[in-house]
Amino acid sequence: MKSLRIALALLLLAATAALAQTATQKSFDQLKALTGSWEGKSADGKPVQVSFRDTAGGSAIMSEILGHGPMNMISMLTMDGPNRIVLTHYCSSGNQPRMAATVSPDGKIFTFDYFDATNLATPDAGHMQRVVFTIVDANHHTEDWTFAAGPGKEMKKFFDLHRNEMAQK
Repeated sequence: MKSLRIALALLLLAATAALAQTATQKSFDQLKALTGSWEGKSADGKPVQVSFRDTAGGSAIMSEILGHGPMNMISMLTMDGPNRIVLTHYCSSGNQPRMAATVSPDGKIFTFDYFDATNLATPDAGHMQRVVFTIVDANHHTEDWTFAAGPGKEMKKFFDLHRNEMAQK
């Protein structure tokens, strides 16, 4: 009887772990649905283009933002173990901040918050601090980027994007 209880407890624990993995993988797959070309405007009305590409055998998603100032920005989204999605941002300021995702209960809002960086000269050096992807529907999403420009200083960029139907044909 005791062995049966232990076996059931282990089975329940394994099932719980499998559900957690499934939820995170499902969220990552939702991000993969962004694959394609997007166009829109920044909050100040400037045109912007974004592309998402599934790469590395499906283990990574590459996002490239074009038309954002003098330099393009690239970010890579990957699973980090079974329970975390990480975004690494390859910034024109020369560093690579890493941010971990928190997903809203409805699975439509992905908030990536800074946890560390490579090539960051000092903790106060300018770096991307946060990005929020909001999936409105299959053909519309927004991106809200926050750059830490020094102690207590932030710069924000907001992009309202629609799937580029011409690129899909």
